[in-house]
Amino acid sequence: ASLAEWAADPEIRAVAVQGMGPRAFCAGGDIRMVQQSVLAGDGAGARFLEQEYRLNAQIGAYPKPYIALMHGFVLGGGAGVSVHGCLRLADTDLSFAMPETGIGFIPDIGSSYFLSRCPGQLGLYLGLTGARIGAGNALAAGLVDKIVARGDFAPLLDRLANGEEPGAVADGFARKPPAGELLHRRCIDTAFAAPSVEAILERLDRDGSDFACAAAETLRARSPTSLKLVLRLLHGARGQSLKACLAMEYRLAMWVIESHDFREGVRAALVDKDRKPAWRPASLAAVPQQDIDAAFAPLAREL
Repeated sequence: ASLAEWAADPEIRAVAVQGMGPRAFCAGGDIRMVQQSVLAGDGAGARFLEQEYRLNAQIGAYPKPYIALMHGFVLGGGAGVSVHGCLRLADTDLSFAMPETGIGFIPDIGSSYFLSRCPGQLGLYLGLTGARIGAGNALAAGLVDKIVARGDFAPLLDRLANGEEPGAVADGFARKPPAGELLHRRCIDTAFAAPSVEAILERLDRDGSDFACAAAETLRARSPTSLKLVLRLLHGARGQSLKACLAMEYRLAMWVIESHDFREGVRAALVDKDRKPAWRPASLAAVPQQDIDAAFAPLAREL
């Protein structure tokens, strides 16, 4: 509602959003609430996701400059209120991830749009494993536009408030990306180009490097159903608009939140916190193809 009001206000030239806590821009949506809503059968979780996705689309199509000032954790829903902006600025302490396969869910909030546009196979790696990356890798992946120290956020906002052009202001505060932590692109681009999750694991096992073994171990701990859904989702998102990607994610989300793996994944990660989800089915080979097809089927009421 505020974005709509500001878009119509001629006195407002740009919108900037930042997180006020010391540790995070935004650590994500309230997935535990969604799970509890599904268990209660009250529909609040589904309505929340629908509103969230409509907000993501609104940000992506915003008629005025929308600037995200990111620091610390930017996870899940936090990416939805930042990455779709026209100017994404991140402090060097950024920790970005789409960790949904670890809770039996799918990367949503329009992530199929931006992950499918990452260089090489980086998007598939991030979407399937849920791996966290820092500011340098987020910049290389096209998820961040510039590195700006958090201490410079306030003077940057002052200059924006004075009517200066956002891109020029950001250029004036831009820092060099942090050194190190460059992802193993050759391994990622080779392994994650495989046509199935099983084939990706086979290539990672064959690679045998520490990075490949760690990635394979991570995948084997994720929900097998989520992995199959995400691979198809990201392949299908290539070349699609943000609106089309969000509509596809909404179909999946409405199916997934009713599934065993979502309830179990949230329980293990956020409720009981035993970190021991019992996925059903427990293996990739046992995931029925008809379940994957059903998740992508059109809804009676689309987004």
